Amino acid sequence: MKILVIRHGEVCYTWSRWCTSEEFDKECIAYDQASIKYTAYKLPSIGTDNVFISSLSRSRETAESIFNNVMPRRTEWVDEVPLKSSFDTKIRLPLWFWNLSGRLQWYVNSSKQPEGRSCTQERAKKIVDLICREGIDGVIVTHGFFMHTLLREMKQRGFIIGNSRISYQNGGYVIAEK
Repeated sequence: MKILVIRHGEVCYTWSRWCTSEEFDKECIAYDQASIKYTAYKLPSIGTDNVFISSLSRSRETAESIFNNVMPRRTEWVDEVPLKSSFDTKIRLPLWFWNLSGRLQWYVNSSKQPEGRSCTQERAKKIVDLICREGIDGVIVTHGFFMHTLLREMKQRGFIIGNSRISYQNGGYVIAEK
């Protein structure tokens, strides 16, 4: 069984470099609603009868630009890990601070974030359970931060993960085989 795990295409959005907490939260929402830049993708040949996408439009748009005449299966199990500001302030702080502090809160399952690490791991387990149950080749079009948890879960279930990285480029992919 081969699963092609693809990170969505590049998003047409430019983040502000400095934000208050309220501005950062608005930026996160705007990013989630932005469309992607269409580009050509070079992907290995794999069965596309089983294409999973997240509920976010950038995942759907990416799948539509890659696979013609395929009806993808939408599931929130492969959504990006949501992110919010780590605390409330009217002081503008750098974007890297908001990203880092929010992800640290995610890691320790802080209630300040919409979802903690344990919930993300549960979502990854659910999609891997489904893939294993169906036992056929397929594609998952998902998101960069979630890919780490998904691939870790796949590895724990006996998948061999090819070309894994610390950071996945937009439109980049990993092949997981079992």
